[in-house]
Amino acid sequence: MATLVTIFRLIAFLEGVSYILLLFIATPIKYLLNNPTYVKILGMPHGILFILYIVIAFILKSEASWSKKAFTQILLASLVPFGTFYIDRKYLK
Repeated sequence: MATLVTIFRLIAFLEGVSYILLLFIATPIKYLLNNPTYVKILGMPHGILFILYIVIAFILKSEASWSKKAFTQILLASLVPFGTFYIDRKYLK
């Protein structure tokens, strides 16, 4: 059975990929080509993944014994493109 850290790593990866796709592909298509289809397709899954990332981070905070600084970085990484990949490498492996 998968551990919570493994699930968090998967959610972090998917959240990071969905954020990159949303920011660098779907949004430019929406505004440059006047086609909001991709934003509608990617928006909801990204939102769900974002919420799961935050919730699981709070659950893991005490289990993984993250410091306040580390926990803050983990939360802020979800707001920065490629941030979740950095967190995976620094704190989750």
